[in-house]
Amino acid sequence: MENKEKRILRGNAVVGQSGGPTAAINATLAGVIRGVIHARTAAPDCGIVRLFGMRNGVDGLLRDDIIDLDALFDPAFGGTPADLDTLALTPSSGLGSCRKKLPAPGSADEEAVMGSLLSILRAHDVRYFFYIGGNDSMDTVAKLSAYADKQGYEMRVMGVPKTIDNDLMGTDHTPGFGSAAKYIAVTTQEILRDTAVYTVPAVTIIEIMGRDAGWLTASSALGRLVTGFEPDLVYLPERPFIFDEFYEDVAAALKKHPNVVVAVSEGLQCPDGSYVGEGTQSGSVDVFGHKYLAGTGKALELAVKAKFGCKVRSVELNLPQRCAAHIVSAQDIEESLAVGEAAVDAALCGVSRAMMGFARTGDEPYAYGIGAQNIADIANRTRCVPDEFINARGNQVTDACVKYLLPLIRGEMYPEYENGLPKHYIFK
Repeated sequence: MENKEKRILRGNAVVGQSGGPTAAINATLAGVIRGVIHARTAAPDCGIVRLFGMRNGVDGLLRDDIIDLDALFDPAFGGTPADLDTLALTPSSGLGSCRKKLPAPGSADEEAVMGSLLSILRAHDVRYFFYIGGNDSMDTVAKLSAYADKQGYEMRVMGVPKTIDNDLMGTDHTPGFGSAAKYIAVTTQEILRDTAVYTVPAVTIIEIMGRDAGWLTASSALGRLVTGFEPDLVYLPERPFIFDEFYEDVAAALKKHPNVVVAVSEGLQCPDGSYVGEGTQSGSVDVFGHKYLAGTGKALELAVKAKFGCKVRSVELNLPQRCAAHIVSAQDIEESLAVGEAAVDAALCGVSRAMMGFARTGDEPYAYGIGAQNIADIANRTRCVPDEFINARGNQVTDACVKYLLPLIRGEMYPEYENGLPKHYIFK
């Protein structure tokens, strides 16, 4: 992380979004935009002349596909700042996203790709680069920072965190996670109510997103401290999934009551490293080598049916986990806005090659701070659920885990509605 002596670096700024969307990633975009507007209001010569947005992340930037954000939102350029409130509660990535993997330093295609990227940035006199994303996006921040330095082009490159998976290093939690966790916790409570009405033995399996980290699946247990109800069993990818133990767990749960609810991560793996749902998956991978996961719940549904012969169904929460903006966490939106503004403040103070991160400073009452973290300690690393948050059997989370999660889902914030449907901000 570079934190040079504070001085004005004059030029334009560009912001983009990358990776999977969330219900709060546009709040972070709104935070970056507000940060620039506020900085100019406080000091007209702060350094950022114009603010652009890249459509579809660096993939779009390589096509020179950018949009003038000042003209849309900054009153000094004829924009409408009130639209930022609507943008902040609009789901998905307003500017579009991508999963573009930049070439490694020294690789055969580094100069062609990185040279083109830097050429476009030079042409628009971009001196501030803000990239909102997760693990793979921080890889982009690291590579672009290094390449710009090698070419002697001064530019402050900042990573701004987002991911529903909550698996980024360098931060207590990530923007977007709290809202996804709230959706999962609420939906689980509703499923628990629904499945409790019959006396016929039945198993309901809830499949929740999470490749390598089980934070989202852990949030299904949040009702423990609020309503007293939670899934009977919770399985995270941090522990190998053993079918014989799973059968024992289900049998024990069925002896207690007829309606058993099980929460599982999509990334569950057997001891040999194979995915539980592998037989129902395509085997395809993305540009970062990640397998497309789905079908874990269905695989376990078939296994339970064959083993117990009881009524069983699987529910895959799927995309609503990351786009349910009608039930966002107010805490999450507050922090998403704040981290965007903090990234602008840090860059104007000379910080570069860094990602903004949260530090928890209190639990009851919950409190936090935001600071810059070295991108080298974050890119291409995964923050998993720690051992102390998972019980010894590996089939449930601990009270410590639930207490950590609960503050992140607190508070409600609702979008403006028009004729019964939420109002969204759509970039033209």
